[in-house]
Amino acid sequence: MKKTHRREYRLRSAKSWIKTYSGNNLVKGYSTKYSVDKLCSVRELRMLGVEISEEYERKLIDSMGALMQQRFLFKKKREAELSALSEFESDENFAMIIGYTSGGFPFGVAHEEMEEIIGKNEI
Repeated sequence: MKKTHRREYRLRSAKSWIKTYSGNNLVKGYSTKYSVDKLCSVRELRMLGVEISEEYERKLIDSMGALMQQRFLFKKKREAELSALSEFESDENFAMIIGYTSGGFPFGVAHEEMEEIIGKNEI
């Protein structure tokens, strides 16, 4: 289904849905009901004649921008962590070879230990 067809469907459906909506935040309710982001909800509700302040829209834009920035920083942090891990050698026994003994045997973090460490950090 084309994007415009979906919007037309939502707008037709929303005309009656708005009359029965009993929640506190119409924008959030519309967003949830029709699986669209809140800015799309604002646009479409305005098309239906609902008054939504410019200030509310600006706050939404700001909060969405802050969320995007937060996700970007998390992704960069995760990439840096993975990059730091990739600087170490590995083999079938060790996920990270830290060094070698005087006899030439590797030592470091075993694959099982690494899985435990990564599992604890994801919680």
